[in-house]
Amino acid sequence: MNLLLYFGAKVLGALAMLVVGAGVVFLLMHAVPGDAAMAALGDAASPDAVASFRAEHHLNDPLAQQFWDWARAALTGDLGKSISLAGGFSTSALIAGSLPNTLFVGGFALVIAIAISLVAGSIAASRHGRMEDVLATSGAIVTISMPDFWLGYMLVLVFSLGLGWFPAYGFVRPSESLAGAFHSGFLPALAIAVPMAGIFSRMLRTTLLETFRRAYVVSAHAMGFGRSFIFWHYVFRNALIPYVTAIGLQARYLLGGVVVIERVFGVPGVGSVMVDAAFARDYGVVQGCAVVFLVIVIATNLLVDALCGLLDPRRAA
Repeated sequence: MNLLLYFGAKVLGALAMLVVGAGVVFLLMHAVPGDAAMAALGDAASPDAVASFRAEHHLNDPLAQQFWDWARAALTGDLGKSISLAGGFSTSALIAGSLPNTLFVGGFALVIAIAISLVAGSIAASRHGRMEDVLATSGAIVTISMPDFWLGYMLVLVFSLGLGWFPAYGFVRPSESLAGAFHSGFLPALAIAVPMAGIFSRMLRTTLLETFRRAYVVSAHAMGFGRSFIFWHYVFRNALIPYVTAIGLQARYLLGGVVVIERVFGVPGVGSVMVDAAFARDYGVVQGCAVVFLVIVIATNLLVDALCGLLDPRRAA
């Protein structure tokens, strides 16, 4: 019962966060200089055409009324229509066509980052103070300091223009070819994953070293258990809780990296749609994309909470 109340409170908090986040994005978009009608019709549009466009799309309504109308429709799954980016086209359709690409690249990047960090962090902790630890720690510091867009260009320079192993620009949708999506999405995913892997590996190394010094681990050594047995049964699972939490906290930065990298590599994802819509002052599309990102971050945080509960040794006991 307590667990249900806990997750119920989490869900209510997530819904409140979603409403506040959508409101902040709405206000920020309307605070940016520029006119959506002029962006859609062009600078040569007549005043009558601009006035008619603004009236048709309710751009003259008070901001509170505009947000309320949008939120009320969004609750039914209607995110409105694009007014300039793809005039008259459904925002939901735009997002549905691009979201799988964003999720694929982001998920691919997360898998790569976790794989690298598990290996590097475990080696660094188990070989603490030795050459392997120094190399892993130094590599993590270097990768954390790399901007993902700069790393993306470096990867293109080496692996695309230099070696010709991967395409420099463009992306094959997973629905068209899964193998093609992995091939064309590897460099974008790697550019996002490398800085995250540095953060994850540092976190795992720190938590592993702290866990190695715990009293129950020292007692396990004194009882004669093997090092490998102690690592997997006493150390690793306990160290995973802060590690999984760190992964969840990086979800927002993962999405931010996806937005940038999609522009660098020409991935037709939600990030690219959102950037194009922002330049076009297409408020509804930006709002819809922002809500999708918020939902992903909130859902990830809820999943992390659930995983941490399952990993808690007290629950297993």
